[in-house]
Amino acid sequence: MEPRPGLQAVRRETEQLQKKVDSLLKDCNRLDVSVRKTTMSQRCSDLQRAVTETLTTLQKLTKEDECAPVGNYNQRKRQEEERLRTLQNTLTALTLQSHDKPAEDEENIEAEEVKEKKDKVAQEEDDDEDEEGSGRKTAQNSDEMYVALSSFRGEEEGDLTIQKGGVVEILQKRDDGWWFAQDSEANRGFVPKNYLKKMSPHQQVPETEEEEGDEEDEDNEESDEVEENENEPAEEKPSTSSNWDTVRNTFSEMNATDVLSAMGAIPPGFRPSTLSKLLEEGTSYRASHYIQPKLNQSELSFKDLQLDPDTGKVLARPSRVCVTVTVLSCRMIPPPGVGLSVLSSHVRLCAFNGTEVLSNIHTVRASYTPSSPKTWSFSPRMNSLLPCLLDGECFFRCDADSPDVGILFELGVTYIRNSTGERGDLSCGWTFLKLFDDNGVLIPLRTHELAVHGGTPYEEAVDTDCTSSKRGGSTGVLHQMLMSRKLPKLIIKLRSPNSRTREQLSLLPDTFLGCVSTVSLLVLYRQLLADTLLLDRVTMQNADLICSSVLATFPEVLDQPDLMDAFRKTWLSQKTT
Repeated sequence: MEPRPGLQAVRRETEQLQKKVDSLLKDCNRLDVSVRKTTMSQRCSDLQRAVTETLTTLQKLTKEDECAPVGNYNQRKRQEEERLRTLQNTLTALTLQSHDKPAEDEENIEAEEVKEKKDKVAQEEDDDEDEEGSGRKTAQNSDEMYVALSSFRGEEEGDLTIQKGGVVEILQKRDDGWWFAQDSEANRGFVPKNYLKKMSPHQQVPETEEEEGDEEDEDNEESDEVEENENEPAEEKPSTSSNWDTVRNTFSEMNATDVLSAMGAIPPGFRPSTLSKLLEEGTSYRASHYIQPKLNQSELSFKDLQLDPDTGKVLARPSRVCVTVTVLSCRMIPPPGVGLSVLSSHVRLCAFNGTEVLSNIHTVRASYTPSSPKTWSFSPRMNSLLPCLLDGECFFRCDADSPDVGILFELGVTYIRNSTGERGDLSCGWTFLKLFDDNGVLIPLRTHELAVHGGTPYEEAVDTDCTSSKRGGSTGVLHQMLMSRKLPKLIIKLRSPNSRTREQLSLLPDTFLGCVSTVSLLVLYRQLLADTLLLDRVTMQNADLICSSVLATFPEVLDQPDLMDAFRKTWLSQKTT
C-alpha cells in the first residue's frame, strides 16, 4: 500500500494551487467579458477539483503518517485547511462572476434601466405617487439588503471587508454560513452571515453617487429641478440622509451581547451579568463593606458590634437565617460558541427578596472538566490548602424581615473575544431559592435541585439553549423524565452549622456571606475591631483618628481571594507552631 503524503507535501501542493489562483485572478482582470466567460469557467473548474482533492487528502492525514516528528501538528493542519477553504471561496466567487449575464444583453439591460428612470421622473410630478414609489423601492431593495452588526476585516483573499452599520447586497447564500455580498462601492466578497442583519422595509437605502451622476447625464431637466429644490426651504425638501443616520445610530448603540447573540457566539437566554455589574459599580456589595460595623439610628453607637461586659468578647447576635450552603454542581449548562474563550466559570450568590440585593455578593469558581463541558463541579480535591475561591462550602446569614427573602444564584462566565481581545461577563442563567414558606417556616435543610432560568432575575423566565427543545412534541411521562435530565440545574445542599461554627457565626454581622474556611479570621478581625473601637478608647466621645494597619488592611484583603489564601496559609502555619 502506497504511503500517504505528509503534511509538508500537502503544504507545498497548497502553495502551488495558491500561485495558480493568483495567476487566474490577474488573467481575469486583463481579459474581456466574452473571453473571460469561456476560459475562466474551465480553469476555475479544474482548480476547484484540485483544491477539493487536496483538502480531502489533508483531512485524512494523521500524525502517524509523518515520516518525521512535526511540532504543533494539529495547529499546522488547521492552518492548511483554512488556506484551502479560502481558495475554495475565491474560486466560487470567480465562478459566479463568469456566469454573469452575457455582454450582448448589456445593451438591453441599460435600455430597460433608462426607461425605468424616465418613468420615475414622470412619477415625481405627483408627491403622493412619489412617496408610494419610494416605499415600494425600499421594500424591494430590503429583501436582499443587510446591515453589518459589527465590523469584519477580510483576512483572506476573497473576503469582503465591511464596517459596522454598512449596507451590503447579498448575491448568494451558502449553507456553510459564508454569503457572497456586494457593498455600495461594487466590491464583492464573502462575509459571515452572523455579522449581518436583514433590513426592515421601512429602512431606506441611500443612493450612491454613481446613480445620481447617471440621472444627471440622462436628463438635464431633472438636474435643474434638483437645483431649484436646493434653493427651497429645508422643510419642503425630503431628506434621506437623516433617516440613514438614524439607522446607523441604531446599530452603533447595540451592545456587545447583541452582537455576540447575532453571531451565534452565545446561546439563547444568556445576558450580561447582573451581579457582576453590581460588583463593578463600587464597594457597596463587597465583603469589605459588610464586614464593617454599622451605626445605630442615632449614629452615636454601633448597631451590631458590642462587647460582653463579663468576658470582654464580642457579644453574640442571633440572626433570622443562619445556614451553611454547599454548592455541589451544575448540570447541562450550555457553553458559549465559537469565537469566545472562557476564562472562568463561576456561581455568584447573595441574599435577595425578589426586588433588591440584601447582602454582599460571594463568588465560587467552578473547576473545568474537558470530558463534560456542560457540567460544572466545585471544591476539587487538593493535597494542599483549598483556595477559598474554589471552596463551595459557604455560610449564609441574613436578618431581613421580608417574607420573600432567599438566596439568589447566578451562573456566569468570564470570557475573552478571540478576534478583538474584548473581555466581559455573561450570565448563563439564574435560580432563586426562597427560604421561607407561606407560613413563615424555614424550608427543609437538605439537597435541592434548582432549575436554572435564562434572562435576568428581574424579567420573566427565559428558556436557555437546553430548555428551548422541550416545547411541543410528546408530553408523556417518559418524555418528561427524559427532558428533565436535559434541563439546566444547580444542585446545592443546605445544612445547619454545628455548635462551634454557629457560635462563631453569631459574632459576625447580622447579614453576611462568605467562605466557611475564613470564619475564624473574620471572628478575629471583629474582636480586634471591638477592642480598638470600644475597649481601648478613653471615652466614646473621642473622635481622634485610629492608626491600625491590621484594621485598615484586612477588609481590602478580604476582597482579594489570592491574598486571603496567603493570609490563611500563614495563619495556619503559625497556629500549628
